[in-house]
Amino acid sequence: MSANERPSGQQQTGRAAARATADSAFLRACRREPVPHTPVWFMRQAGRSLPEYRKLREGTAMLESCMRPDLVTEITLQPVRRHRVDAAIYFSDIVVPLKAIGIDLDIKPGVGPVVERPIRSRADLERLRPLDPDDVKYVTEAVGALVGELGATPLIGFAGAPFTLASYLVEGGPSRNHEHTKALMYGDPELWAALLDRLADITSAFLKVQIEAGASAVQLFDSWVGALAPADYRRSVLPASAKVFASVAGYGVPRIHFGVGTGELLGLLGEAGADVVGVDWRVPLDEAARRVGPGKALQGNLDPAVLFAPRTAVEAKADEVLEAARGLEGHIFNLGHGVLPSTDPDALTRLVEYVHARSATRAPSVKV
Repeated sequence: MSANERPSGQQQTGRAAARATADSAFLRACRREPVPHTPVWFMRQAGRSLPEYRKLREGTAMLESCMRPDLVTEITLQPVRRHRVDAAIYFSDIVVPLKAIGIDLDIKPGVGPVVERPIRSRADLERLRPLDPDDVKYVTEAVGALVGELGATPLIGFAGAPFTLASYLVEGGPSRNHEHTKALMYGDPELWAALLDRLADITSAFLKVQIEAGASAVQLFDSWVGALAPADYRRSVLPASAKVFASVAGYGVPRIHFGVGTGELLGLLGEAGADVVGVDWRVPLDEAARRVGPGKALQGNLDPAVLFAPRTAVEAKADEVLEAARGLEGHIFNLGHGVLPSTDPDALTRLVEYVHARSATRAPSVKV
């Protein structure tokens, strides 16, 4: 083997992490293999619902905290320690790779990502340069540190999907109706395709950095894609999302695809290339499985608001999710969206314990 053919230090780290976590319940479920219990993790499990997170973040802006490996490592580990979830999710924000390539944006408290100069023309498109791994060295450092700390607990890397990133860039910030986004998509389909293609390349590069540093799985968040009709998704979005999933297929890590309000798009989300399709709370998992079709694991899908109900009600709703998932090829228990900021952390801890205990009594015997 020549020097050029030898795996890099990052790739060696990634392979070692893959070996350490390969038999975890989370990765087994992603691969649709038997599990000792239903694995659990929560979107936004690392964040504002935890008092230790709020204390650590005091005086530090969101984007700055995403670029400090020490903070990223500690914040990512906090819910693993507290809740005993089956996977960690890398702490970051979907706009981090855009900031890394020089897009003038900030995350404003109570608002979200705000872009100083929206992208709405061909000239604007030239501001989206490729992402180089050196642009996000802090990601490589943080993932490496996390892999060492997590041991057999898998780390999920993540990125924003091309459509959602495009929506932020075109609108200039969060939007209820996505009027500028849809106007560009319908009015200049060639520019729209070029925009999503560039974002697919940026997203792919960002995911590759995380995988090579040791992430055991990746999730693509398409938070706003539920605003589209299926025909528009197939024509104008699916090719870019599929490009992202295809770009990381060779690493052999599970690929998860999640969007909000995507009941009518579930089959297409799977068609884009995901191994696991995330489902929000609006569609029961057994019906979601019918829409997605065979060959995919599902993730979800307790309504985050249920956690504000009494414990007995939370457990009853968790039972409904587990029952709907009983016949699935693979199931990862999660919420149907992120943890709400005012959620009682103890409710999350109790939910993990309950799902583990409840599902263990149903799970087939498996050697792990």
